[in-house]
Amino acid sequence: MIVAGEASGDMRAAGLARALKNLDPALRLSGIGGEHMRQAGVECFTDITELAVIGITEVIKNFSRIKKVFDQTLKQIDSSHPDCVILVDYPGFNLRLAREIKKRGLKIIYYISPQVWAWREKRILKIKKLVDRMIVLFPFEKDIYSKYGMKVDYVGHPLVDEIIVGCSRADVLKTIGLLSNKTTIGIMPGSRAKEVERHLPCMLEAAQKLFKQNHERQFILLRAPTIPMKIIEPILNENLYPKCHSRECGNLKHIPIKIYDGPAYDGINAMDAVIVASGTATLETALLEKPMVIIYKTSWLTYAIAKAVIKIPYIGLVNIVAGKKIAEELIQNEATAANIANAVERALKRPQIVDELSAVKTSLGKPGASLRAARVVLEEISIS
Repeated sequence: MIVAGEASGDMRAAGLARALKNLDPALRLSGIGGEHMRQAGVECFTDITELAVIGITEVIKNFSRIKKVFDQTLKQIDSSHPDCVILVDYPGFNLRLAREIKKRGLKIIYYISPQVWAWREKRILKIKKLVDRMIVLFPFEKDIYSKYGMKVDYVGHPLVDEIIVGCSRADVLKTIGLLSNKTTIGIMPGSRAKEVERHLPCMLEAAQKLFKQNHERQFILLRAPTIPMKIIEPILNENLYPKCHSRECGNLKHIPIKIYDGPAYDGINAMDAVIVASGTATLETALLEKPMVIIYKTSWLTYAIAKAVIKIPYIGLVNIVAGKKIAEELIQNEATAANIANAVERALKRPQIVDELSAVKTSLGKPGASLRAARVVLEEISIS
């Protein structure tokens, strides 16, 4: 059984599922996932949309729904008694689930480590009691878990295999009605509804400022498949069509921005710089060697708690992997339109950033991460 709770976990779990099926076609895979996992042959008894919430306040508001999925998952485990349960990231849900699974004496593998190194490293002592084997994507994670005597395997990051560009920059821009000779700035507000609602307005306002400073710029709004147009359209209408008739407002109405909902990596590849919500998307952008500005907004309660417990200087994965600030980070009240626009201007003027992003790409390991992870899973299952 494979349990993922959000869009990026669904993609990573799907890659693992395909690799497992290739190694052993007789395997039966079930779990919680999305379209990617279903396409990979996983029998999903619950969709990830039931769990796709983030932040303390959202969890509280959706507690009854999350609890229902939690109880349903345990019923599925009790009825099917899987040989192994693979928990994919999503620690708030999955570590609680691990405690219940452990009581049932089942084998637990954790794929994509909870980011304990960012807040409470010593929580690994509790994880060690619950998880039989940890599979990690970054080399520094193996060092941390090994220090506590946990069984851990570093396999590299599956994004190295997944980042495939199928359409040229010029063709993508032509398809959506933009020009290939203009500077193209990407807007990537996130894959969850709340992220888009919090990020997109200030991103659009920043785009207006960037266009006002230079009319040779155009913009791509990358829409995640998990975000329906009914969420995006009202935000666009409110922020790009001001209720006034001045010359300035009239100019802003004609900002050249297009929504792109095709293959994400083709879209990112068409960008010259990116305004991106913190998360896996920063690594995707790094692998395509695009300068970026990272932003993140959440509820004030979640922010206050996170600020109190996070022990590392960065939140952007690209900066964490690099061990230094490659991309500017604008968090919470710092994520204003003016700050974002100024940071994009600086990113466009830093040619050395491409070399720094290339170094991050190298540090993510060689191709074949999902296959290596699948071999670890089968090896662990075979241990009596």
